[in-house]
Amino acid sequence: MLSNEQMLENTIPQLLRRRVQEKPDRVALREKDFGIWRTWSWREYYDLVEKAAAGLEAIGFGKGDVLPLITDNIPEMLVVAIGAQAVGGISAGIYQTSLPHEIAGILEYMGATVVFCQDQEQVDKLIEVRAKIPSVKKVIYEDPRGMRNYRQDDWFLHIDDLYELGAKALAENPRRVDALVDQGKPDDVCHLCLTSGTTGLPKGACMVHRNYINMGIRLTEVDPLEESDEYVSFLPFAWIGEQMNSFGVALARGFTINFPESVETMMADLKEIGPHMMFGAPRIYETIRSNIWLKIDESYWFNRKAYSYFMGVGEKAAHYKMHGEKMPLGLAVKSWIGQKLVLDPLINQIGLYRLRRAYTGGAALGPELFTFYQAIGVNLKQIYGQTEITGIAYVHRDGDVRPDTVGEPLPGTECMISEAGEIMSKSASVCAGYFKLPEATEALVTDGWLHSGDAGYIDANGHLIVIDRLSDVMHNNNGELFSPMFLENKLKFSPYIKEAVIFGDKQDYVAALINIDPVIVGKWAEDRGISFTTFMDLSQQPKVAELIRGEVAKINGNVEKDYFRIHRFAILYKLLDVDDGELTKTGKIRREFVKDRYKELFIALYDESVATKRVQAIYQYQDGQTTTVETDMQFYTMA
Repeated sequence: MLSNEQMLENTIPQLLRRRVQEKPDRVALREKDFGIWRTWSWREYYDLVEKAAAGLEAIGFGKGDVLPLITDNIPEMLVVAIGAQAVGGISAGIYQTSLPHEIAGILEYMGATVVFCQDQEQVDKLIEVRAKIPSVKKVIYEDPRGMRNYRQDDWFLHIDDLYELGAKALAENPRRVDALVDQGKPDDVCHLCLTSGTTGLPKGACMVHRNYINMGIRLTEVDPLEESDEYVSFLPFAWIGEQMNSFGVALARGFTINFPESVETMMADLKEIGPHMMFGAPRIYETIRSNIWLKIDESYWFNRKAYSYFMGVGEKAAHYKMHGEKMPLGLAVKSWIGQKLVLDPLINQIGLYRLRRAYTGGAALGPELFTFYQAIGVNLKQIYGQTEITGIAYVHRDGDVRPDTVGEPLPGTECMISEAGEIMSKSASVCAGYFKLPEATEALVTDGWLHSGDAGYIDANGHLIVIDRLSDVMHNNNGELFSPMFLENKLKFSPYIKEAVIFGDKQDYVAALINIDPVIVGKWAEDRGISFTTFMDLSQQPKVAELIRGEVAKINGNVEKDYFRIHRFAILYKLLDVDDGELTKTGKIRREFVKDRYKELFIALYDESVATKRVQAIYQYQDGQTTTVETDMQFYTMA
């Protein structure tokens, strides 16, 4: 087995080939399809990569060419991506939810020559903008359903046909792909990872092989993983969070990647897999927590009482576990009983019983949510990083989980806080810059130090504390500084609040636009005989407003500074949505966009004489049609 330093001298295809040499028959990939789990060994995985690589070369794809993938999580996404890297090309991920005009802009920016699509839905997006993407010479697709008529157009190529082309090329020259793989260097650009686009259009971060492998090695130096461990691939491949696991950690440590049947069945498939390691954005853990609360709420009276009691015990025990301290004997006994009788069966129902490592990143997570998961026995830890440093640069250590921090640097990562308070990091996982954007690259890295754009500081324990984006930190009219993200996370810990947008920069007070959780609040309303028809109707119910007012009051009661308390709020009549541009693809709020889009509501929040405002809601359907609905929106002032 290669040492960590030897692994860093390999490319991703070279490391995959090494896995074949060491454990050829161990399961590398597993996918659920039509209710049946299929497996691929490391040998079968590399064989497909070889065919894909030879097939790509046969259709003219070569060194330096870019191959974007628009797909749900399926084994073929890794096969094609690593196949492209094997011939010296560059893979890239595009979010499946991207609209045709967005895809056209990204493909034009990348100069893509070949595109991989999972199914007809994604292929149709390319057809719509075909005239705008002349550089694309071939579209490879995986799912043949609905594609019968398309096969007559040689612009399209089914993946089986790609494999067949590759098999023919390998029959003529069996060593061809191996020879190309040998030519790869660890510092070659292998993947373009799109940034989140919080402040504008996404940029392509140039990731090199060493970035992913270094991140995988350093993370598992902190939290060791075994070859027998299971990982679930459900994060969008376009997000660095998925790439760092499927490229970096999986190849560095050799665990099995599992692909659920679909996004819709992911939670059900999770129970069958029982993963040992899991990574997800905060929204995933918020959703799981909401499902747990819903299960408890629907349970019998005795179960609810037992859960409530042992959750209280678990929260006390969590304090000791997170800080690595020994529990008093009485608490330890009660915690063990509660874990075995109540909490273990609960987390087993959602598939997290075997989970040893759970990470969250992409946005800050409220301290209460950490305590909740630690209390039920899930070892959830915060990571911090960004696309440009391969996702993870800081992480909590077991026994040193401090919910208000993001942990300490990974081995080999240095941290520095600039005079302006900006977090700066240096490691072998820092990317090579932005694709075709030399000016942005120059601003990104200074003498090897990566500019994060985030404000933060190192506490007395050596942990990094992230305050907010430098551009998002706010000051009220008296010049007092506060973090909107801190309050938003506090609000979202309420089971009834799905999303919140905080305002208050250069204003007399803090105000909020709030999204209620349609599932939890809908169930709450039904239990109390409150009738409603649509989400809009539910959001404007007076009883719902009372409920949310109570949640805001709780938050205000836990905030020390008066100027940091929420003075006015309104419940938004629609859910904030990625397709409407209100959230990034990774679920982050595009604050300025939201402020501009709902400018009238923003103005009303800062006019205390306004209690009701007539608004027009415009909804756009998937076929492009729109409809307009009017409603009276209420504004509330806290005592």
